[in-house]
Amino acid sequence: METVVIGMSGGVDSSVAAYLLKKEGYNVIGLFMRNWDAALNNDIEGNPTFDQNICPQEQDYNDALEVCKQLDIPLHRVDFIKEYWDDVFTYFLEELKLGRTPNPDLMCNKYIKFDLFIKEAKKLGADYIATGHYARRVGNKLLRGLDNNKDQTYFLAQVNAQNFKNVLFPIGELQKEDVRKIADELHLETAHKKDSTGICFIGERNYQKFIHNYLKPNPGDIIDVKTKKVIGKHNGLMNYTIGQRRNVGISGNLNRHYVCGKNVKDNVLYVAFSDTPEYLLSDECIISNINFISSVHPTFALAKFRYRGEDHPVELEYIDDDHIRVKYKGLAKAVTPGQACVLYLGEECIGSGIIDKVRKNNEDLWYLN
Repeated sequence: METVVIGMSGGVDSSVAAYLLKKEGYNVIGLFMRNWDAALNNDIEGNPTFDQNICPQEQDYNDALEVCKQLDIPLHRVDFIKEYWDDVFTYFLEELKLGRTPNPDLMCNKYIKFDLFIKEAKKLGADYIATGHYARRVGNKLLRGLDNNKDQTYFLAQVNAQNFKNVLFPIGELQKEDVRKIADELHLETAHKKDSTGICFIGERNYQKFIHNYLKPNPGDIIDVKTKKVIGKHNGLMNYTIGQRRNVGISGNLNRHYVCGKNVKDNVLYVAFSDTPEYLLSDECIISNINFISSVHPTFALAKFRYRGEDHPVELEYIDDDHIRVKYKGLAKAVTPGQACVLYLGEECIGSGIIDKVRKNNEDLWYLN
């Protein structure tokens, strides 16, 4: 009998995935990862659960333990708190200091879930590992999950291709409502548990207060991108995202506005006043940190610039081993430095890069870069 070690998160998706694997006849072993310690990591401000009797991570472990008891499978536990801080959270903070908009979920999958977890699973005798991601593997191809609204290949696109060997995605063919239905019919502890949101393994936070635990305020000018006039003060560029419309800090100004750029060197936040996203539009970007999952390196593909964003037909120009120029057919909105550009050929996710520069009409958008 072949052994599968599955990442048990304490959520409904991994619970049903474990059930399906056992139903298929595998020897299933659960492995729970604890990657964040609020007290150890000074996660106090902006943390709505800090004073609770039991922290969310322990509640997740208890839920995973209960599900494993219901399914009659063993559950092991491992701590990657230091590794998560070193490889994921430090990256997140360094990108914020550069004025960029990082996506820690991609790095969490790259360094934790599909690297350290695999090594730990092998110690338990794993022939395969499995997760509750909405994705599919067919041969050597990584395919989108069949539930278009839950497909998670965007977050898997920085994982080393070698680390997908012997990986199973048991719920990749299912719709979310079917997963809930199976859990409900089995009376699993997690059947009606709310899906986790927020930063990977950290959860929901008041973002600005949370960031204040690690990066101190650095006030600067808010400038109207069109008139170049100072119109207010911001409390630190790391607190704002491109396209943001609320809580920008322009007191008393009721005109429609949005954040359209940052200048880290001069500590300036740029804002545009308009109902149209003129200053958020671009027609190409430069990506680095290239990671190809597929052996195919096409010149035409589909690109997704954010999770649940639309697919953009693009042309790829290979500048060097770690830089690609991505030219879109038409304009795209809020393509943001630090975010991932994930590439597809139809249903296949072929890889990704991190957005470095955003351009329009052959010129860098200075207020975005």
